[in-house]
Amino acid sequence: MIGIIDYGRGNLRSVEKAFQFLGYTARVSSSPAFLKGARALVLPGVGAFDDAMRAIRRKKLDRLIVYAMESGIPFLGICLGYQVLFQRSEEGGEEPGLGILPGEVRRFSVPGLKVPHMGWNSVELKKESKLMTNELNQSFFYFVHSYYVEPEDSALILTETDYGIKFASGVEKDNLFAFQFHPEKSSRAGLSILKRFAELAREEG
Repeated sequence: MIGIIDYGRGNLRSVEKAFQFLGYTARVSSSPAFLKGARALVLPGVGAFDDAMRAIRRKKLDRLIVYAMESGIPFLGICLGYQVLFQRSEEGGEEPGLGILPGEVRRFSVPGLKVPHMGWNSVELKKESKLMTNELNQSFFYFVHSYYVEPEDSALILTETDYGIKFASGVEKDNLFAFQFHPEKSSRAGLSILKRFAELAREEG
């Protein structure tokens, strides 16, 4: 079973339905006890950074996410669920992030650039990946965001995307995978990432 972490933010059902379409069992839950039984965890999210972090801590889901990192089960962060893995954000700035990865979340500030970055854009693979094959290099994925991640460690960066500046649109480290784009809304290319993630969860389980 793939557990989808519900902290009250984000389009959780679209992620659940994408896995179900691929033939995998996925369940949405806000219960840390229930989610600890999952073979893999997904942290989606749409909204504001501070608001999300308050909800995650209030529901004690931060401890669950740390548990996932320590136990080695596959973990996938999507959109805001990618950003909160880092230390801090310029959005709000009051609540610290989970601090699992070193780096900050910054607002797009290129003159003349339309914000939010919304729609389809290509991604460039920067290293070998367990989830993304070479065939996905330069494929298009669906984005909706006003802030981007700036990792301190460039070795984390799996994909880069150009939107006025080049930014890290995906990271991968051991059992952790996270993307700024929405795989569940990205047609065949996005579904291929979710399929490989589910297969990895099955192998690890």
